[in-house]
Amino acid sequence: MTTRLRPALAAAFATALALAAPALAEDAENDCKVREYTMGLRFQQQSAEIQALQLQAFQLATLRLDAAVQGVEDPSKLAVVTDLDETIIDNSALLARDLENCHTYDGWDTSTHWEREGKPTLIPGAKEFLDHADGLGVSIFYISDRTDDFKKASLATLNDLALPQVSAESVLLLGPPKVTRRAIVEENHQIVMLLGDTLHDFDGGFRKTPLDRQKALVHENAAKFGTEWIVLPNASYGSWSGADLQGWDAEIVTGDY
Repeated sequence: MTTRLRPALAAAFATALALAAPALAEDAENDCKVREYTMGLRFQQQSAEIQALQLQAFQLATLRLDAAVQGVEDPSKLAVVTDLDETIIDNSALLARDLENCHTYDGWDTSTHWEREGKPTLIPGAKEFLDHADGLGVSIFYISDRTDDFKKASLATLNDLALPQVSAESVLLLGPPKVTRRAIVEENHQIVMLLGDTLHDFDGGFRKTPLDRQKALVHENAAKFGTEWIVLPNASYGSWSGADLQGWDAEIVTGDY
């Protein structure tokens, strides 16, 4: 009896698997919603256009900084304040690893591992700009939301990348809001330039603010972009990532005209 049942059970099991396969595939797809970030991350990591935009940003920053130091007796009293992640250093390898594993990377639960052991690369043009600022005698401060608990590891990473003016005092990591950390710099320096990839790198009004208000603030501060504020492109993540797209409401028409 057992011998007779075995082929029947095997056939039933195979049939059940075949019937369940589409549902399992659908569940797997639903469990990997992070795949919706693939195109943005591909642009961020692999496109030539992103490198062109990054180089363009730092070349503009160089021109603006040269103008800012003209006639200044003590350039060390001037400060450039820059974000780190996706502004000076490229963390896309971490994001790509998480995406490949269907892990939602914008939860940042894997970021401390990366901060301790990861090997980020430099954003094109970043080191050249910072070395230029250092050569002008301008003070440089790195304000980042990397974890302060692993500050020693972040300092080691920045030193491995040979970035200038890296010290415990010049690298201000997550703790108080960025606006508070910028105020610490302003106690002894005049900030002449801010660099970042997200708008709260420039003004606290952008932090945890609805997108409509962020867009309004962009227009209110239009004169600062490209002068005091230099924005680096980041298509990998941001407060915009959950926004709905607005499409053209005309019917789709295909074919030649």
